[in-house]
Amino acid sequence: MDRARLTDDHLRDLAGVLLQTRPDELTCDEWLDRVGGYAEAVAAGRPVPPGSELVEHHLDICPECREEFDALVAALRAGG
Repeated sequence: MDRARLTDDHLRDLAGVLLQTRPDELTCDEWLDRVGGYAEAVAAGRPVPPGSELVEHHLDICPECREEFDALVAALRAGG
């Protein structure tokens, strides 16, 4: 059986992500429920709503949600 091996770079990347985790993190679904107002504020250049720290943190650690967020903000700016 051929197994993929983790390189030192892979292990460093994984350790970095683990060090960024928090006990109060949002799941992707929870983030999706909260991102609307945050994205509207960012797109309009307004201050983000109070309590947005978890939304921001999720964007820092989840590349898939970051990609969706960037597309959402771009669409809001194009439509506004």
